Amino acid sequence: MALDQSFVGRTYPATDPYEVGREKIREFAEAIGDTNPVYTDPEAAKALGHPDVIAPPTFVFSVTYRAAGAVVSDPQLGLDYSRVVHGDQKFAYARPVRAGDRLTVVSTIESIKSLAGNDVLTVRGEVRDEHGEHVVTAHTTLVARAAEEA
Repeated sequence: MALDQSFVGRTYPATDPYEVGREKIREFAEAIGDTNPVYTDPEAAKALGHPDVIAPPTFVFSVTYRAAGAVVSDPQLGLDYSRVVHGDQKFAYARPVRAGDRLTVVSTIESIKSLAGNDVLTVRGEVRDEHGEHVVTAHTTLVARAAEEA
């Protein structure tokens, strides 16, 4: 069953703040195998003009993914999450995510398309810090595979 096009433009409330910690950044950098010292050494980050360590560019996915959960779990949308695969991810940064940031995300359904019986849902996540400053915009594309015919 195709998703309702009237949901395009629907915006969900801001998430509770997510506090970015140095240790989380270090763990993430280590997990992806990125040894850039700007992710682990405050002095290296300060030498490049940052107030503290910064996060690798894909770190923010862990924050926006949680926010997109409000969209995919919306019972009115009717998305069958058991059939969903991650289609694409894009980030447009205003500035790097930094240790100490308290980030909130507002998610908006940007588009819903039907392709070959599959529903393709794009969610935009606007990430702001505790001062309301725009940090990054994330675009997450999810594909709900068509149900198999019996």
